Amino acid sequence: MVAPDPVDARLLAMIAEMGRAAVHEVAARLGMDPREAATRLITLSGSGLPLLVGVECDPNGIRKALANSVAWGNYNGPGGQAVRGTPSGPYPPSPGAAHGTPSGSYPGYPVPQGPPSTPFPAQPGTGPQHVPSGPVRVPEPISTWGVPGTSGWARGDQAPAPRSRTGKIGSTLETEGLEGARFTIQLVEVVDPADFLFTAAGYKLADGERAVVVHTELSNIGQVPFNALPDMYLVLMTNKGETVSKAPVSLSSRPPHKIGVQPGETAGGHTVYVLPEDTVIFSVRWSSRPETDLNTLVWTIED
Repeated sequence: MVAPDPVDARLLAMIAEMGRAAVHEVAARLGMDPREAATRLITLSGSGLPLLVGVECDPNGIRKALANSVAWGNYNGPGGQAVRGTPSGPYPPSPGAAHGTPSGSYPGYPVPQGPPSTPFPAQPGTGPQHVPSGPVRVPEPISTWGVPGTSGWARGDQAPAPRSRTGKIGSTLETEGLEGARFTIQLVEVVDPADFLFTAAGYKLADGERAVVVHTELSNIGQVPFNALPDMYLVLMTNKGETVSKAPVSLSSRPPHKIGVQPGETAGGHTVYVLPEDTVIFSVRWSSRPETDLNTLVWTIED
């Protein structure tokens, strides 16, 4: 058992106070991304807490929207392609609602093994903590890089210059986010091992474990704000093709990333990993979602 994640604790405290609320309302009160709040609440619900995360809607409005989509030949049903076009007739969207009645003291529970949780500051005086972690095998896509991008300054009689999605430590790579933001990410530094930084922040490694710290900087070079956590899906890749997700901790001497980077701004942060001490790190991989896609970036690590 480990101490609860402070972000999860804040979520549960808010739910206990509100009793019944929509996910986006809870997220707004805490200044969180609604998607992250929903993911955390679903994970907490599955951990045995008296918490129900559900969805409410206007049934007639949803049926009307589906009927209009089918009439225009745009809806292929579950498992088909996404709906295209705009359904006629307005209907009120209804956000998912989080319900729960937690009471009494907040129990400890295992660190959720789902999407990486947001780093949080180490609490002084809490004593050493052990953060379990380890590599998780995930399938790799057949192709990571896809079709080369275009360059606005390329001559019309020349082939488009490809955008590099790979580099080494120190390289700055360009990519795009899910909402259209354009930005570059530089892998500034990889500290391996970083056990001294980990223990200095009040945490404790188990026998056979080591800590790694990765420093990255994101520069928003477009006109659309980057509204996510820069290292949400920043993982280490082992020489066996496994991934190591970040640990839910931050170090006093190495501040973590914060959510959001505005156009023209550059923001840096440090990501902490805990893994078996004999694991060989082959590369660092960044993605905008849990799975890899055409915008995934990879930095190889050389001995």
